[in-house]
Amino acid sequence: MKKISLLGATGSIGLQTLDVIRENKEQFELTAISAGRNIGETKKIINEFSPKIVSVQLKEDALSLENEVPSGTRVLWGEEGLLEVACHHDADVLVNAVLGSVGLYPTLQAIEAGKTIAIANKETLVTAGHIVMEAARKKNVPLLPVDSEHSAIFQCLQGENQKNIESLIITASGGSFRDRTRAELEGVTVDEALNHPNWSMGAKITIDSATMMNKGLEVIEAHWLFGIPFEDIKVLLHRESIIHSMVEFHDSSVMAQLGTPDMRVPIQYALTYPDRFERNHGSRLNLAEFGKLHFEEMDFERFRCLKYSFDAGKAGGSMPAVLNAANEAAVARFLNGEISFLQIETLIEKALEKHELIKQPDLETIRSIDSDTRRFVNSISLA
Repeated sequence: MKKISLLGATGSIGLQTLDVIRENKEQFELTAISAGRNIGETKKIINEFSPKIVSVQLKEDALSLENEVPSGTRVLWGEEGLLEVACHHDADVLVNAVLGSVGLYPTLQAIEAGKTIAIANKETLVTAGHIVMEAARKKNVPLLPVDSEHSAIFQCLQGENQKNIESLIITASGGSFRDRTRAELEGVTVDEALNHPNWSMGAKITIDSATMMNKGLEVIEAHWLFGIPFEDIKVLLHRESIIHSMVEFHDSSVMAQLGTPDMRVPIQYALTYPDRFERNHGSRLNLAEFGKLHFEEMDFERFRCLKYSFDAGKAGGSMPAVLNAANEAAVARFLNGEISFLQIETLIEKALEKHELIKQPDLETIRSIDSDTRRFVNSISLA
């Protein structure tokens, strides 16, 4: 039985990870979780899975929970609690499903503790890929991708020699506004942006999908996970979200991983790797029902966040950290009704233009850049 610790248990990926554990009770045990402020959902998880450690964001929530959890459950809070969950001595695998750059330091600590890491927190590799991958190499710690696109590439590469890769082809659904021109994006509402055609995800990721920033972050993540130059990573619009990504080899062969849009599949693969467990839940792919699959070239002028991501990735150093922090702050302002949808791009561009590149930032420098960028983005007043 594998013992699992889970960062971000009440988020979209976290809840679907719990589904996988629930469906495979003979194979998995949940030993530690972190949650944010959704205390109601946290209580349900505690009652069902009885983890040994629970960490929440706020001290007052932790003090309240202490009176309601079983005697064998410890309750912690804040960053110290996150680190305790990430490095829990009784866990074999850490699933990092927390949202945002807050997942970086717990990941590094889990690597030091020698934990296998199933990573859904793309911001960890976007902001500090050079640090994380070097640490993982030194400790010989596997980083198993959970994002459907990276899981697809990982699966396509099983038994293959990386030196034979020609390019990675990452597919994108196009998000909520894929059929709208830039002019038609003026004045779109938060509710419209949150209406994703294919996937059920959290608010921030859904907005990132609409701006195509999510795909841009995935490009940077793929660069680090698979060691492929940005020039050899392509993005292809694929409306149906059936082909999750592809790998092209030097001999012109292309391998693709297909499946229904269900995050439980890549989550389960990361937890069972190198084995595969049967899935008795969810729908199976029936290509005859689709009849046709559609593909289009990406328009970098239409989806400017994708261009910013490639530019930041190629610049390297501290630029991806600026990109990520600016995006997180800008999306939060959009969700709060402070700016328009297209102004997300404006704020990101301003932050990138202002920043002076640091080639090899250390962890403290990245943290400083992250907080400085957020302050800058939140200080800008847009008419």
